[in-house]
Amino acid sequence: MTPTLAGTLLICALLLFLATGMPIAFALGLAAMGGLFMAMGPEVIGVVAETMFAGIGNLAFVSIPMFVLMGAIVAGTPAGADLYRALDRWMYKVPGGLVLSNIGACAVFSGMTGSSPATCAAIGKLGIPEMINRGYPSSVATGSIAAGGTLGILLPPSVTMIIYGIATETSIGRLFLAGVLPGLMLTVMFMGWAMLDARRKGFRFGAAGVHFSLRDKLAALPRILPLMLIILGVLYVLYGGVATPSEAAGAGAMLTLVVVVLAYRLFKMGTFRDIFGSGMRESVMIMMILASAELFAFALSSLYITQSLAEAIASLEVNRWVLMGVINVFLLVAGMFLPPVAVIVMSAPLLFPIVVQAGFDPYWFAVVLTINMEIGLITPPLGLNLFVINGIAPQVPTREILWGALPYALVMVLAIIILCLFPQIATVLPDYVMGEAI
Repeated sequence: MTPTLAGTLLICALLLFLATGMPIAFALGLAAMGGLFMAMGPEVIGVVAETMFAGIGNLAFVSIPMFVLMGAIVAGTPAGADLYRALDRWMYKVPGGLVLSNIGACAVFSGMTGSSPATCAAIGKLGIPEMINRGYPSSVATGSIAAGGTLGILLPPSVTMIIYGIATETSIGRLFLAGVLPGLMLTVMFMGWAMLDARRKGFRFGAAGVHFSLRDKLAALPRILPLMLIILGVLYVLYGGVATPSEAAGAGAMLTLVVVVLAYRLFKMGTFRDIFGSGMRESVMIMMILASAELFAFALSSLYITQSLAEAIASLEVNRWVLMGVINVFLLVAGMFLPPVAVIVMSAPLLFPIVVQAGFDPYWFAVVLTINMEIGLITPPLGLNLFVINGIAPQVPTREILWGALPYALVMVLAIIILCLFPQIATVLPDYVMGEAI
């Protein structure tokens, strides 16, 4: 069987499993086992468990459940609501100010979680009902949250950046720094479109019947400032070389838990059960996807699919920017069908040497790859954030959520173009803080 035919059958099997509604981790695992059976026969049973455990047997992965736990602590307590209300009080006079508050809250919340679904769910539960109550169209309310949630995988600490760093053996601290300025740029671009869209649909300065005095604005700050300081502290010890990502994540999760429990007097056992249960569910989901994606990548390699694809891409005698365009299209399509974690585990080791050989900065490429994954989170057929929003706002038709989110996908395409024209946006901060990469 040729690699092309084997690859086609493997991808078709994966899409078929996904179409049945099967969990992504199980679909990846079953498709991989089918491919390995074609390559190795019944002996495949002997390598499945070993390959899956090897895929997640890296100590650096400890940081993932810790950052997820930070998000669960904030999302599962009144801290998330306070964060949202504080931004709303400071931005309510801007056209579409509530939309901007939601996007800003998503950006800040990303710094506590590194997870798009967690960001999307936490802010969406608060923001969507409030926006609809204030007269915003449901497409604007849901689309802005779906798009704002994607910032969770770009702004540090990003779970996908951790996985990219492990897969390509690059510095996780440098990757985090590379995502800061592009993440802030994308946040501003999202807000710019939100303001333009709000004015286009008739929203002007000030929200009808809503007013907050300076005292109201200042009163919202004391409870959220400690959380902001924790984020800054985690980033400081990480970039200052004081601690590893796993140690920084563990300390951040513990400090967040202590601050939230003391600030809100949350001493009931049920609160802790809900927080740790939520964090555990999302962490297990991510780790299962990682393990299954590793098995799928092993199947692709065993069938000589990845090697053939790498040779085909490397043999393209084209301008390096045309090559980058081909890679972006590949990532965009892959992101529409697979979650970011799976795409990065399977594609990063394949594309990394090609990108470096073509003369592109690997940390700049990590940002471009991540933005492609962000687009996949709000585009069908697998747009994860669309399903999250649909779950927390079932009264809004899926079609309206999609139409509200699509303009933000175009904004992200524009961001990729800007990064191609000005790659220093991604490289200047890591080079300044940590010195130029060797």
